Amino acid sequence: MLEMFLTLFGGLALFLYGMQAMADGLQKAAGDRMRRILEVLTGIPLIGVVVGAFVTAIIQSSSATTVMVVGFVNAGLMTLKQAVGVIMGANIGTTITAQIIAFKITQFIFPLIALGFGINFLGKSRATKYLGQVLLGFGILFLGMDTMSQAMRPLSENQTFIAMMQDFGHRPLLGLLVGLGATAILQSSSATTGIMIALASANLLSIEAALPMLLGTNIGTCITAVLASIGTSLTAKRAALAHVLFNVIGSVIFLLFLEQFRLAVDLLPGDMARQIANAHTLFNVANTLLFLPLINLFVSFVIKLAPGKEEIIIKGPVYLDERMLGTPAIALSLATKELVRMANLAHQMVVEAMEAFLQKDERKVEWVYEHEDLVDELADQITAYLAKLSQGEMNPVLSKKHTGLLHSVTDIERIGDHAENIAEMALARIQENLPFSDLALEEINALSSLVRETYLQAINCLQHDSVEEAKKTLALEKRIDTLEKELRRNHISRLNTGKCFPGSGVVYLDIVSNLERIGDHSNNIGQIILGEH
Repeated sequence: MLEMFLTLFGGLALFLYGMQAMADGLQKAAGDRMRRILEVLTGIPLIGVVVGAFVTAIIQSSSATTVMVVGFVNAGLMTLKQAVGVIMGANIGTTITAQIIAFKITQFIFPLIALGFGINFLGKSRATKYLGQVLLGFGILFLGMDTMSQAMRPLSENQTFIAMMQDFGHRPLLGLLVGLGATAILQSSSATTGIMIALASANLLSIEAALPMLLGTNIGTCITAVLASIGTSLTAKRAALAHVLFNVIGSVIFLLFLEQFRLAVDLLPGDMARQIANAHTLFNVANTLLFLPLINLFVSFVIKLAPGKEEIIIKGPVYLDERMLGTPAIALSLATKELVRMANLAHQMVVEAMEAFLQKDERKVEWVYEHEDLVDELADQITAYLAKLSQGEMNPVLSKKHTGLLHSVTDIERIGDHAENIAEMALARIQENLPFSDLALEEINALSSLVRETYLQAINCLQHDSVEEAKKTLALEKRIDTLEKELRRNHISRLNTGKCFPGSGVVYLDIVSNLERIGDHSNNIGQIILGEH
């Protein structure tokens, strides 16, 4: 019995590892494209459903899709209504994994693993290596499935286990809770469905017992979105709540009509393993068709359950008005307002990135990543607006200001990039558990405070077109240079005496360097203002 359980858990480990490797390979190959598709093509709920299903089918993880959706909503890149449509689609897309798992390809497992390893090991380009990783993960996934199925075959003679599995068919609520609990623990409905298919392959699970467990897996998979929503905006929390309600309400409805659900599944062709996969797909498609026409009412219901006023970050420019291009003085004033708004957003990115590092908060890292796109988009919009303005006539004073604004756009965009770099260093500290002494953290915090003060001073001089504020910015930046040199000397001293862990030292220097560069860009903004007067 012990050997059977060890083999079973070993097979489960292979299955989970293979699924993760396959999903990672797909996300690395297509993740950025999928993020862009999600952001751009979800305005109409039906299109959102299609996009959510497509993205999830490609990256093989509804959890990854819903986490991205929660992140987009938190960043103001997606409305709650858009998010609900994508979440519905993600539930459909994740059933593709179960359909793949239901295939019988036992004889191809080891050739697939060998091929995947060979492509990954010998591949020269990233795309080739990702393909190899996907194939390798695919093969390991099926090896785990086969191992679990073989390990559980002796249970076909265990009357206690058989009675327990049959009991799920007679007590559907218990089956639902088992599916929910298993999925919440594994954080993957595909993993739980894979275990069910392995049980079915060993003739240990009937369709009557499988259906309530499948309903439970759809509720259990919501745990990832719920965890991702902790510490996010109200709208992001509403998106996670919508995901939970969508699956809970749908599961309750199907539980009430379980016999009709079973009859519908019986009409679809395939063996027991395929029937489980078909049931998974049928539930999510039918549930989406049920909710989609009522999406406005559903969104209103979610808002009532999670009331409150949300501070919405507006995507795109607020002040730019092309009707004012014929009046350069006003147009430049509007461009300055938009640039100050962009600068404040970049400043918040710096603050969040430093807090992510000092507090080891991965959620703040994600916040920075999500808002970096907003800063880049504003930079493009402001630059395009100023380019259109340059096609008209301007007097020398306005022309000089126009040039200064163009340079400032570049400086502020680069500050956003440096904030992203610091966020990456924060993530490295968290993931690699890098040690930092209290003294090193105090030094970084002191430099960060001075840099933020300098940057805010630069924003003030830009906003008020003030020479005095610009001079203060330049004076503060000199203090940054002095402090940065002192910190580097202190670091080298700690390194020479063996008090500094080398991996931490690299991160320390990178953060100091990025902070110093933010000071340089602040100085550039101050110089621009001085040069205009």
